Amino acid sequence: MSVTPMIHPDVREAIARLFDLAQSDTGQARRVADFLLAWWNAEELGGFDIANLFSLDHAIAADMATVFAFLGSRPDAIYADAFGRGDEMQKLIALWRPQVLTRDAAEDG
Repeated sequence: MSVTPMIHPDVREAIARLFDLAQSDTGQARRVADFLLAWWNAEELGGFDIANLFSLDHAIAADMATVFAFLGSRPDAIYADAFGRGDEMQKLIALWRPQVLTRDAAEDG
């Protein structure tokens, strides 16, 4: 189910920037990936240390705050796949949490 048309453009743009950054090789990419992966499944993929905000550029922290505020305002849970980002999330898992994929493959095999 896609709810993208009902979502404010600022939220969509913040999410797009965060996904782009998380897939890059910058020093802040891991922190952004941690944020996105915690949104997807913190129990399996790890949480986000709020103190990491201190190590981010203000614009990146603002994008995270935009997403966080949006998620907090929702009456129901909404995940990245609702924004058409499910495949990108799988790429982030492969990039930043390959051990999860290895473990899942071993359990399935």
